[in-house]
Amino acid sequence: MDKQIIIKFFIMISRNDLCFCGSNKKWKKCHFPQKGPIENPEKKYLTNYGILIKNRKQIEGIRQASKVAAIILDKLVKKAKAGITTLELDEYSIELHKKHNAFAAPLNYGHPPFPKSICTSLNEVICHGIPDNTKLKDGDILNIDVTSVVDGYYGDTSRMVMIGKVDEEKKRVVDTSYECMIESIKILKPSVKILEIGNVIEKVAEKNNCSVVYQFVGHGVGVAFHEPPQIQFNYNNNQIPLLPGMTFTIEPMINAGKKEAIIDSSDNWTARTIDNKASAQWEHTILITENGCEILTQYPN
Repeated sequence: MDKQIIIKFFIMISRNDLCFCGSNKKWKKCHFPQKGPIENPEKKYLTNYGILIKNRKQIEGIRQASKVAAIILDKLVKKAKAGITTLELDEYSIELHKKHNAFAAPLNYGHPPFPKSICTSLNEVICHGIPDNTKLKDGDILNIDVTSVVDGYYGDTSRMVMIGKVDEEKKRVVDTSYECMIESIKILKPSVKILEIGNVIEKVAEKNNCSVVYQFVGHGVGVAFHEPPQIQFNYNNNQIPLLPGMTFTIEPMINAGKKEAIIDSSDNWTARTIDNKASAQWEHTILITENGCEILTQYPN
């Protein structure tokens, strides 16, 4: 751009002036900024992906429900000792939900209706284990999954418990599942694509000689128990970028052996590893913020 063109650019005051580029066309016919519709990202995500971007009121409601879920889960984890049955944990969960003026989302959810207030997944059970009269014993690993509803909003979280001394394989899968969750949360911020979550988790699992369950996914959560988007934890091609106001779960299910799951035909809920090797899972509800993310179900203490 020569000196004459630069001068023309700075003294231009009208759309009918000659364009600064030297084309001899009027600015309005050449490089004048074109008007177009201002894209509403919240509307785009709802229309294109079915994803509800939460407003401030919704976020505050989800934050409170998530806090309650984390408190209830913490108390259940502390109660999970050798000799306690998973049914006793469920009964305690019902008591705690009443105390916090909340109700448990899993109870009577789905088809067939889930019969209990929490999921208790023991050893080779990947997820959706149903509390019963099974007593916890030394060497067990247990996932307790809590979803609490407070004033119509949902918070979803789970943790692993190691009962007494567990073998090296079980400890490895428990530690790996936690590392998978934490390392994937570290990358979460606006514009990160959903596929990048699975990339991180797969690499951590492979490093520790574990596998990633691909038949179950994380999910949007907050105004409903399960919302779009699905969050896959294995390698995938989900190109949706994260946007502030998205709320969803990070809950990778990690196996010590093969990655496949089988569903117990007697209850149509309990998912077990195909080779009966141990499985583990940790879960947080996450909010995408302007600069990163917030863990809404942060564990107390």
